[in-house]
Amino acid sequence: MFVVIGYIMMCACIFGAYAAHGGELGVLWQPAEFSIIFGGASGAMIVAFGGIPLKSTLRSVPKVFKGNPYGKAFYLDLFALLYEILSKVRKEGLMSIEGDVETPDASPLFSKYPQIARDHHVIEFLCDYLRLMVGGNLNAFEIENLMDVEIDTHHHESEVPSGVIATMADSLPAFGIVAAVMGVVHTMGSLNLPPTELGKLIGAALVGTFLGILLGYGFVGPLARILATKADEGTKVLQTIKVTLLASLNGYAPQVAVEFGRKAMESHMRPGFLELEEHVKNKKA
Repeated sequence: MFVVIGYIMMCACIFGAYAAHGGELGVLWQPAEFSIIFGGASGAMIVAFGGIPLKSTLRSVPKVFKGNPYGKAFYLDLFALLYEILSKVRKEGLMSIEGDVETPDASPLFSKYPQIARDHHVIEFLCDYLRLMVGGNLNAFEIENLMDVEIDTHHHESEVPSGVIATMADSLPAFGIVAAVMGVVHTMGSLNLPPTELGKLIGAALVGTFLGILLGYGFVGPLARILATKADEGTKVLQTIKVTLLASLNGYAPQVAVEFGRKAMESHMRPGFLELEEHVKNKKA
């Protein structure tokens, strides 16, 4: 929503001011310039990143127009799920959750939290480390090191789309200059035309520079920042799970372990202690 609002505000201010000073908006419509700028930038991006990063980017771009999936409601359900799992472990032993972590799709515990169950990254991360806890062959220190490595790897992979888009945004102004230079070359070969026609050719050439800068810094660049933020949000969820599970491994009660996880959250997303306690009680009921 804010992406669309920002784009509308930007276009209204730029093109509105241009039109208010007597500029003709039709002059700015130069399909050939668009083709040079976007075609050149896309080709360079393909050369730089190849197949897998581009596929990941194409899957990620639609997410910029959606809200944050990891809102307070998601975290409340996540903590309620963690509390139920850890409580079951404390009462019945680690082997009691073996069936849940092996087949989370069929688990009564996970089925109570569809919002969590739909996120395969969260489910995979949580079940993998619960499975290691059930195995009992690793201590808390070893599991923490393994978690850190996996979270770093996940974050690196999540940042790939933002890197691809940022590279494209950086290249668009340069390809705008390419379009402008090609327009000037075309103009220099048409000096036999009357001044009015030459003026149109020069104007079309300058539009290339304008479009390259506008598209790079106004449209594509901000998308890279949004994707980077979303990567951070996904990583924060895994870090929250990590803190909670490690607290449990170190012998803390489920209520305290969940509190460890709550404290690992960013302040603007963090539910209050009583709010979380009430939500967990309601879910259990």
